[in-house]
Amino acid sequence: MRSVDKGSLPDWLHNAHEETLGIRAGIARSGEGEHGEPIFTTSSYVFDSAADAASRFSGETGGNVYSRYTNPTVRVFEERLAALENAESAVGTASGMSAILATCMAFLSSGDHVVCSRDVFGSTVGLFDKYLPRMGVSVSFVPLGDVAAWRAAANEKTRLFYCETPSNPVCEVADIAALAAVAKDFEARLVVDNCFCTPALQKPLEHGADIVIHSATKYLDGQGRMLGGAAVGSAADMAEVTNFIRTCGPSMSPFNAWVFLKGLETLSLRMRAHCENANGLAHWLQQRPDVARVHYAGLSDHPGHQLASRQQSGFGGVLSFEVPGGQDAAWRFIDATSLMSLTANLGDVKTTIVHPATTTHGRLSPAQRSAAGITPGLIRIAVGLEHIDDLKADCQRGFDALGV
Repeated sequence: MRSVDKGSLPDWLHNAHEETLGIRAGIARSGEGEHGEPIFTTSSYVFDSAADAASRFSGETGGNVYSRYTNPTVRVFEERLAALENAESAVGTASGMSAILATCMAFLSSGDHVVCSRDVFGSTVGLFDKYLPRMGVSVSFVPLGDVAAWRAAANEKTRLFYCETPSNPVCEVADIAALAAVAKDFEARLVVDNCFCTPALQKPLEHGADIVIHSATKYLDGQGRMLGGAAVGSAADMAEVTNFIRTCGPSMSPFNAWVFLKGLETLSLRMRAHCENANGLAHWLQQRPDVARVHYAGLSDHPGHQLASRQQSGFGGVLSFEVPGGQDAAWRFIDATSLMSLTANLGDVKTTIVHPATTTHGRLSPAQRSAAGITPGLIRIAVGLEHIDDLKADCQRGFDALGV
């Protein structure tokens, strides 16, 4: 179990709860007495002398150098997220995918090998399946929950294990501690995408993961306003990620970082509400004879229910379900809804609905989608904060369109 660097927090925050950390961690006032965090919209910084400039550029002394890799607003976001994940350090990036890319570039070289769960976000599959091999990095895809398959796929060249849990979109759950143990045996890093749970519900580092990935675009923002991402882990590992950011530039915007800070202030409250709504909708869908299957770890018959109960404090706000009739039925259901937003984003206070097989995972081959459990009749709902009765009524519009 890793601990956050308490030196980065004032004494009165050392034992604070996550609700408090989400509001107070990382605040560094400018000297003007502001109550809210300022936005530092500057590309560069002025030095006191030529010697000061040289010292900062070399890293001999601390301080800001250039906003591609150091910015006070972004730094507050990074410190606050690290505190929430109980980590030593975090690095903000331009998007969730750039956080994954930066992590790969920091720790992989030609000839290395990656083991990745087969049911990850479609763009993650694209990065691992198409672009990493161009750099001489081989990738093996394995079932998320089959720990023996992870071990069998690894070899002496394996440097990263990568998974997301719960997975997108069928909500499978990985045993983080078990995968961490396998990764350790191969001297590889375990990277966990914590987008669906956020640190409000799950802290992968405490279960043995080495690096946590976030799409800040999702729940960390919470209102679908900005693109951003982050990698979280040890100070040494994040220094390597920062070096890639510094050189190649997939940096987080200061304004976006400020918006994410506002999102972190309400993260714990929102995640509890998302969980409550999703749990209610999942149980309602499960009782319907016209639903073939509901994928949500909060359901007692979900294969990952017991595991999720142990390593998560809530089951999250995303669920998926299958309607008989394949793609045609799924599309008719989606098109008949009125309240839910038809968009691929998730983590918003507004409920969103999407057909994964033709959108988020549309670039996968039919075989890849089948292996990941993404059927033509699968519908994903990222449950927002509207009243549960209104969400049920909107789903009923979809069922009515199917004549059931």
